[in-house]
Amino acid sequence: MERENVESALVEAGATLDEVVRTRMFVTDIDCYEAVGRAHREAFGDVGPATSMYEIERLVDPDLLVEIEAVAISE
Repeated sequence: MERENVESALVEAGATLDEVVRTRMFVTDIDCYEAVGRAHREAFGDVGPATSMYEIERLVDPDLLVEIEAVAISE
């Protein structure tokens, strides 16, 4: 689901997943880092953007477990 949200926002801005150079992932349970990382690799490939993952207490929507911030450079 998160990939589709990121991709949709990028398309609205005139960019694509291939143009993402940095992501920040905010998770509410760091123990899920392997699953989150695996999903990130599936979305961006093995040589994806620079990435950081942070554990936070909660997100604005309490039903969400992961939030992704993406920075893209589009020509």
